[in-house]
Amino acid sequence: MDVSSIHNFINFQSTGNADSSRQNPTELTEEEKKQVEELKKRDREVRQHEQAHKRAAAGLQASGPHYEYTTGPDGKRYATGGHVNIDTSEVPNDPEKTIKKAKQIRKAALAPAEPSPQDLRVANEASLMEAKAKIELQKEKREEQNADKEEQNSLSAKFNPEDNFSNFELVF
Repeated sequence: MDVSSIHNFINFQSTGNADSSRQNPTELTEEEKKQVEELKKRDREVRQHEQAHKRAAAGLQASGPHYEYTTGPDGKRYATGGHVNIDTSEVPNDPEKTIKKAKQIRKAALAPAEPSPQDLRVANEASLMEAKAKIELQKEKREEQNADKEEQNSLSAKFNPEDNFSNFELVF
């Protein structure tokens, strides 16, 4: 099973002078308060982003959202990155199902309002998988049509109206 991560990650670095063991936000400096607000905003963005992947990937998920955390100067953990693992393998010997699956993979990858570079890579890979499956499906249909034509030609060669009815007499 191929599994791709639809991944989004930004690392917020601590300023280095914050004491992350403090629990009371009123003790934070203005700079630390600003950093906490940025972390809260990023946490919301990351969670919304990964939930969009999860909803669109229904049935393809190999795992739920996984988050990377950064501890803020207030001592709390904030999601600053994340990913959702999805099954990106082809459906063996079934190009029609592979086409359907590729479309869903692409939809899941592009579900967030702002897809990450990894999301775009997964979407492109899904488009390639879909194109290959469409070529395979066309090949199968051509082979079926050729087999049908050969069968019709074989039946036509066996049935010649002149041969079968040359000695036929009408009697009234």
